Amino acid sequence: MSKIKIDLHPIYNDSKKILAALENGVNDCVSKNIKTLEIIPGKGSGKLKEKVIRFLQQKHIKNQYHRLDKDSKNHGRIFVYFKH
Repeated sequence: MSKIKIDLHPIYNDSKKILAALENGVNDCVSKNIKTLEIIPGKGSGKLKEKVIRFLQQKHIKNQYHRLDKDSKNHGRIFVYFKH
């Protein structure tokens, strides 16, 4: 398995579930040596995407991944690439 996918559409209005899903996704990628985490906050107004990016910019999270890429063709997706 080379990618984990997290779709935040079903839990867009529950901050605790969003943070838990993101934390679990990052931890799974690190522990299982998975190279890519795909996060789908959706297109919407962009508030959820901003929240996801703020989460990923935290120092203890940022230290775990190599780079962050916002999909140029679909602005409702974020790719996080891990260093292994």
